[in-house]
Amino acid sequence: MRRLTLRQFRIFEAVARHLSFSRAAEELHLSQPAVSMQVKGIEIILGLPLTEQVGRKIQLTDAGREVLHASQSITARLDDLQSNLAQLRGVEGGRLSLAVTTTANSIAAAQLARFRDKYPQVAIHLDVGNRADVLHQLAANRIDLAIMGRIPPDLELEATRFMDNPLGVVASPRHPLARRKKIPVAALATEPFLVREAGSGSRNAMERFFAERGLEIRTGLEMNSNEAIKHAVQAGLGLGLLSLQTLEPELTLKRLVALDVEDFPIMRHWFVVHRTGKRLSPVAQAFKEFALA
Repeated sequence: MRRLTLRQFRIFEAVARHLSFSRAAEELHLSQPAVSMQVKGIEIILGLPLTEQVGRKIQLTDAGREVLHASQSITARLDDLQSNLAQLRGVEGGRLSLAVTTTANSIAAAQLARFRDKYPQVAIHLDVGNRADVLHQLAANRIDLAIMGRIPPDLELEATRFMDNPLGVVASPRHPLARRKKIPVAALATEPFLVREAGSGSRNAMERFFAERGLEIRTGLEMNSNEAIKHAVQAGLGLGLLSLQTLEPELTLKRLVALDVEDFPIMRHWFVVHRTGKRLSPVAQAFKEFALA
């Protein structure tokens, strides 16, 4: 009987994650026909279809979900094996795989720069994505550690707080509120806000803050990065709620102004996160201790 290969498992896992052959091909740097052929090969070996077409999208069949579960289990165990072998090699020859949310990118970059000064031989892989991407990589055990904000309570993750993250309301220096002091929160309800996509940490914090005060924000534009929001706020398209730690250059050069609003800033925190029970390699443990210090 023919056996499934690790390559087939990894390819199918990408297809199942994206629910798209073309997007899986882009991630794996393969052609779409090559990806389709590998999935077809699994179906021939198992004698069952793994995907089905529903409208313009594909969905996993029951067999597909079973293969995905097995694939994630196998790749997680292999990743743990690599981690354990790295432990035998020690910190100097190790590799750190880190994922950070886009909002934490500048914070993580500063931490990594100082860590690299101390351990110049460490190979570092950094992946920057939105909150959902980072959580998926943690759940799939594809990374050692993550740096991010709010942690969902329903996932098996160990999160250690290492830095405060104040969120403030920012505006263009030309905005009418830029020179006002002690602005009531209610005064913001009539202003258009430039917001991140639904589900992002800063978007959730903003909606929760205003809802607790019986207010509803006006959404001007929805954007998928804080960098885009910064540029749009500078252009005068609306207000933004951003991490003040990441705005030092813009605030110093007066490209942006942090508004003096009552009850602000909203104090959140940055966390170093990994899967519960994960055996950290010496490199990952060293970085975690370095960040906490």
